[in-house]
Amino acid sequence: MKQFDYVKTRREDVRPIPEKQVPLVRFFLKWATRVQVAGFRASKGRIMNTFPGGYPVCVVTTLGAKSGKPRRIALIHLPLGEDKLLVASQGGMPINPAWYYNVKANPELQIMVDGEEHTYVARQVSAGEKAELWPHLCSLYPDFDEYQARTDRDIPVFRCSRTDGH
Repeated sequence: MKQFDYVKTRREDVRPIPEKQVPLVRFFLKWATRVQVAGFRASKGRIMNTFPGGYPVCVVTTLGAKSGKPRRIALIHLPLGEDKLLVASQGGMPINPAWYYNVKANPELQIMVDGEEHTYVARQVSAGEKAELWPHLCSLYPDFDEYQARTDRDIPVFRCSRTDGH
């Protein structure tokens, strides 16, 4: 059982996702994301712009690691100054989300927030940087702490910097 010093939630206080439910949860997340992305993009962020709990959303466009085709995902908007942070938490499931592999293979991506889309380059942060960013991430979305406590996977975090003339 892996523990991270900066995670305040204890594993024993978190309900695990039963292994046989992981495919169902992933299926649901995939379809819910498709619906949210479609509504968000069609309205330029005026509708479907929050997750449950009122957390603001951004839409990230990556290129598929294998297909090279555009792939879009709705994620919680995590600003850090001019940069954006992406957390590959997938609710603390034991495997990384598919978009993680797309970003690793093709770190140039687009992020749409408030109807504006810009180009960024993503860099996976080091373990030390993640520990420093953790309080900020949890201030924006407290459930990240529970997600990291739920899994032995070191949830990846990316820092994205604008490249399109900013």
